[in-house]
Amino acid sequence: MKKLILVCQLVSITFVGVAQNKMLTMQDAMSNARTTLAPENLSQIQFIYGTEDYVYAKRLANGPVWMTGNFKSKTEQPFLSLTQLNGKLKAAQKDTLKAMPFIQFNQGPDWIIFLNGAKVAFNPAKNTYKTVVNADIAEKTNAEESKSGYIAYLDNFNLFVADGKESKQVTTDGTKDIVYASSVHRDEFGISKGIFWSNNGKQLAFYRMDQQMVADYPIIDWTTRPAKNVNIKYPMAGNKSHEVTVGVYNAETKALVYLKTGTPAEQYLTNIAWSPDDKYVFIAIVNRGQNHMKLNQYDASTGDFVKTIFEEKDEKYVEPLVPMLFLKNDPSKFIWQSNRDGWNHLYLYDLKGKVLKQLTKGNWEVIEVKDFNAKGDQLYYASTEESPITRNLYVLDIKSGKSKRITQGFAVHNAQVSSSGNTVIDSYSSPDQPRVIQLVETASAKTKVLLTAANPLAAYATEKSAIFTIKGNNGDDIYCSLYKPTSFDESKKYPVIVYWYGGSHAQLITNSWNAGAGDYWFRYMAQQGYVVLTIDTRGSDNRGKAFEQSMFRKVGDVQMEDMMKAVDHLKGLPYVDSNNMGLFGWSFGGFNTVDFMVNHPGVFKAAVAGGAVINWNFYEVMYTERYMDTPQENPEGFAATNLSDKVANLKGKLLLIHGIQDPVVLQQNTVDFVKHAVDKNVQVDYMIYPGHEHNVTGKDRAHLYQKVTDYFMLHLK
Repeated sequence: MKKLILVCQLVSITFVGVAQNKMLTMQDAMSNARTTLAPENLSQIQFIYGTEDYVYAKRLANGPVWMTGNFKSKTEQPFLSLTQLNGKLKAAQKDTLKAMPFIQFNQGPDWIIFLNGAKVAFNPAKNTYKTVVNADIAEKTNAEESKSGYIAYLDNFNLFVADGKESKQVTTDGTKDIVYASSVHRDEFGISKGIFWSNNGKQLAFYRMDQQMVADYPIIDWTTRPAKNVNIKYPMAGNKSHEVTVGVYNAETKALVYLKTGTPAEQYLTNIAWSPDDKYVFIAIVNRGQNHMKLNQYDASTGDFVKTIFEEKDEKYVEPLVPMLFLKNDPSKFIWQSNRDGWNHLYLYDLKGKVLKQLTKGNWEVIEVKDFNAKGDQLYYASTEESPITRNLYVLDIKSGKSKRITQGFAVHNAQVSSSGNTVIDSYSSPDQPRVIQLVETASAKTKVLLTAANPLAAYATEKSAIFTIKGNNGDDIYCSLYKPTSFDESKKYPVIVYWYGGSHAQLITNSWNAGAGDYWFRYMAQQGYVVLTIDTRGSDNRGKAFEQSMFRKVGDVQMEDMMKAVDHLKGLPYVDSNNMGLFGWSFGGFNTVDFMVNHPGVFKAAVAGGAVINWNFYEVMYTERYMDTPQENPEGFAATNLSDKVANLKGKLLLIHGIQDPVVLQQNTVDFVKHAVDKNVQVDYMIYPGHEHNVTGKDRAHLYQKVTDYFMLHLK
């Protein structure tokens, strides 16, 4: 057997050596990486609600079809063809379709179908259709339906609630400065929307954000003649912030109240949740200093404050990201996520504020809570327990507090759990395996492979990166990913490109396909003859509280320390040309790049910084003050990170890139740096992307990366 395996490996290696000769184009690296060169997938795979059966969309010779199977079935069978769907639509006197629509089979007993802009529920048992959201309302801003058939939406800045027959205008003073039913606090604290229906769907909690007191900031629309100014509200660090309240509207009684969240007005109302009986609304209220959180309970009918369930304080900052999760079988108990012991874990509470049990524990992070099983006695969650660079699914027995690992293999797993909890759709990848999709029986741990994707880059001259760690100054493991040049010759020396981010809520390196990168640009640059290194410095996500908070009040310092360790590692490699090294980062990584270039001049010969914060006085309240406090509280920290004041230190070449409609990192940051460079007679290069905001997306992304590539080719080769 061993001899046979060896022969197969040799044959494979020989084949790869012959076949892997194609070179990636920039189109391949940036666009095709998500289409024709993406790993094979089972499109829209999901469970059918209430069953252990899965479905996915597939194109057969006679047209598109949804295929189905389960753990016991030997073969997959067609479940629903376009012809069959059109027959059902025609019988229900609906318009037929030319293409298979997206269908949600896992949201409940009804299939959710999107037809000509409308959201429709089809009952397969009764063969009947019901319009959930008609096309006219679906086009409205932030439209969201409830379980009782009510639909909330925004029209001309105001909140409306429709019942299928008529629409009720809930608010009347909405403007661009009085914002209703929308995400607030600039999407921090896990906030992504502004509408929160109660469990029975008859009451609606919603955000109201008053930003009249926030200074206007100009964003120029260059598409008109002449160009025109479009003001946005942008609360800069240390300045006046917006004020948020929460309203509750009863769709049956038409009553409207606002929760009495009290003063000061400048506080953060986060992680809204309803009690299981819909009598109460819970809000995690964070002070502007972001070092004190109160989980408060409010009466939904009167808006009155009931009590504070518990409080959390931290000498640096607290950051609640996930609402409380009530137990399925006990409405008096809930699960709360917190990193109070240094790592994000699950805690079981009662409504008196008593911690009944810490459900998970260890030097690892709970990444995501999935759902309960049908009985409600088990909870599924994903974590980094195996390794910071892998993800696995676990099931937690709530009564005993014991967890069991469901997915296996040193890889990144993305799992869907059936409504019963008995079966899991596990889609995973590793650097060696582009994608595997399998079913897992949770009780027996048996698996059934549905798809093993071939390597989409098999014909290309490219290899996987090496993932490894270096030691930081304080002993932390710092993860790195390194690509050697194609046709590597150990007797030669090669130029280097280092890519980084180093800020919170981002992790660049995982033990997944392509090392976690979403495109093939690193591989492309390796084909151009570069050593390419990616690094996750301190400040990065999913490594525990101390790892992230190490940058508190002095952002950039620990990142530069870790980068110097990476530079030392690179200089120790015999094939590295340390005189020709380039540095690249975007957003927080753009800040880190410029920060390093002006504080450690001469280490990197050339650098590219995109969408970079240059002066933290120019960045927004919520993010900046969490990690830096206010400019008034931390003048030394803000002065140290005002990179424009250090422009005279710059050596080597620096290209700054900015989307000129950027409402996140304002273009004023990089313009300020250029102005100081001119004043000091320092040369820098600058590129703008009209029409783009903080990220350059779509077809222009290939143009962006060609610009970056050309810059390094010019200055490092």
